Amino acid sequence: MPYLGEEIKKLGFGLMRLPQKDGVIDIEQTKEMVDLFMAAGFTYFDTAWAYAGSEDAIRQALVERYPRERFQLATKNAAWINCKTREDAVSQFDTSLKQTGAGYFDFYLLHNLGEHRTKFFEDFDMWSFVREKKEAGLIRHVGFSFHATPEELDAILTAHPEMEFVQLQINYADWENPAVQSRACYEVARKHGKPVIIMEPVKGGMLATPPQSVVDILKDAEPDSSVASWAIRFAADLPGIITVLSGMSSTEQMKDNLSYMKDFSGLTDAQKKTIKKAQDALSQIPLIPCTTCNYCAKVCPEGIGISGSFTAMNYLTLYGSMPAAAHQEDWLVSGHGKKRASECIKCGSCEEVCPQHIQIRKELERVSETFCK
Repeated sequence: MPYLGEEIKKLGFGLMRLPQKDGVIDIEQTKEMVDLFMAAGFTYFDTAWAYAGSEDAIRQALVERYPRERFQLATKNAAWINCKTREDAVSQFDTSLKQTGAGYFDFYLLHNLGEHRTKFFEDFDMWSFVREKKEAGLIRHVGFSFHATPEELDAILTAHPEMEFVQLQINYADWENPAVQSRACYEVARKHGKPVIIMEPVKGGMLATPPQSVVDILKDAEPDSSVASWAIRFAADLPGIITVLSGMSSTEQMKDNLSYMKDFSGLTDAQKKTIKKAQDALSQIPLIPCTTCNYCAKVCPEGIGISGSFTAMNYLTLYGSMPAAAHQEDWLVSGHGKKRASECIKCGSCEEVCPQHIQIRKELERVSETFCK
């Protein structure tokens, strides 16, 4: 089914994690991946001003090698990154046009709205800027990407009904995850009648190597299918989806994705039951039972990033990747202006208000020992 008048197949090429060679993007391998993608009938490419080298790479690998009308190119504006004036923010658009050489953008996104970041787009009135660029024919469709709560998403879509689509983090692991709330955010977008582009369907690669209990379930059901394929197919099966972005980093990953998405027509009932089993298996792994209600944050005299610390620890427990978990801890704590677990003074105020009765001081000690050495 076409959305916004565009015929787009259910797999999009995310350009955030392009292959590298000697520390720079491997243009030749990127060209090979683009050729495979286009030959299979796929046409949607997603980059961003903030993805170092990505816009320049896709100019070389795609824009300079294929007729412009044969593909859709999306990029993003991150007004909250090093922008002190409106001129700083809007200049990202001209930079993106120059770096991609695309002439216009099929999809243009205000990048990563939510929390403190939304204020930059409001202060610089980026809403009217993108409307003007659309009226000038330099943008075909305007939307935004989002990493925050369903309540914030509802407020933004209520205030800006002119937005044509939303890009959301959706995967089977985060579907009911209280720290991400994939399902709730998806349902808000559907309530507002906005089609969705899905990002992080494989959770940054984590669902390519999930816990062994999940691997066993998926391999028992389909021994010849990659574990990652289940994550992509779960996302692509949802109603109201424009496309599912996969941040492919190698020709092998591209070939695998194309093998099951080229003729994808939806999940069978048996496949849906298998994914439910995988979700149930994830839910059985003992985690800190934090729902990110943040009642603790309201009473913490030191401003400790408690829920962010627990999300990072749970990430490590589930996926066993210290680099990925450390990145989560840095972003969700320091990146949100909070103090780290090692600065807890153990006053206990947080535990008095926690609905889940978590031993917060004890868990913060564990976080400190893990991430704050």
